[in-house]
Amino acid sequence: MAILVIAEHDNVALKSATLTTLGAAARLGGEVHLLVAGAGCAAVAEAAARLSGVTKVLLADAAEYAHGTAEPLAPLVVGLAQGASHVLAPATSFGKNLLPRVAALLDVAMISEIIGVVGPDTFTRPIYAGNAIATVQSADPIKVITVRGTAFEAAGPATAAAPIEAVKGTGDPGLSAFVSAELTTSARPELTTARVVIAGGRGLQSSANFRMLELLADRLGAAIGASRAAVDAGFIANDAQIGQTGKIVAPELYIAVGISGAIQHLAGMTGAKVIVAINKDEEAPIFQVADYGLVADLFKAVPDLIQELEKAG
Repeated sequence: MAILVIAEHDNVALKSATLTTLGAAARLGGEVHLLVAGAGCAAVAEAAARLSGVTKVLLADAAEYAHGTAEPLAPLVVGLAQGASHVLAPATSFGKNLLPRVAALLDVAMISEIIGVVGPDTFTRPIYAGNAIATVQSADPIKVITVRGTAFEAAGPATAAAPIEAVKGTGDPGLSAFVSAELTTSARPELTTARVVIAGGRGLQSSANFRMLELLADRLGAAIGASRAAVDAGFIANDAQIGQTGKIVAPELYIAVGISGAIQHLAGMTGAKVIVAINKDEEAPIFQVADYGLVADLFKAVPDLIQELEKAG
């Protein structure tokens, strides 16, 4: 039986989370069918067909799939899942909205945010804000799974393109209607895929002080994130939030500035390769996970760091 992966895209290009979901599918073994559902998305299907591990691309090109809303997509996925052993999607807003509906319609359990594949029916996933890893086994005939994008290698290019098969849409059930979308644009890297992330916490004291982090980010080519405390205080927009109820990041370098390190925040960034913490409280929990810690006043340490980077060019 095939593994069905649901592609996340914007009708122009695939999202990076789709590539890491394919990485998880590769661990399961067997044929991988990638569903590209959208409107005017033939170019996306062609790009998907050139990804390693994809044996077939299923293209559902219809107006009701233009915005990736879950209500019209769920019946389509359920129909295609009848010939599949697993249904996978990224653990993003897209996947978290879609797959619980699919699982309910299939009357199977939902397995969320896996970070490891032990076997075809056994997976690992974080629980208790990432403080423990649970191994879960499913006896359901179809496993419905969301995949944490930071846990798997992204699929690369294939040597030959997979075939593309058109599939018929199931129509619009009329349960919801797309109204509008407000997209945040930035010249900086996308937070969830950035190589370097600089995150600020409540210790920055105001939104104006986040300007320091922007200057530092400009010199490192970094994305800017924040703790929930900083977001709740109104220092920065909520799309910058990192943590259990925010975004999950795993950059090569993570610099935490003025962040105490509550477990909810650590759940979103402990996958970083190198963690640097700057905090004046030497007892702050962030130092327990940091590879490098600087006990200092951030209002002196960050400007000094910026100055040294400028000297180094």
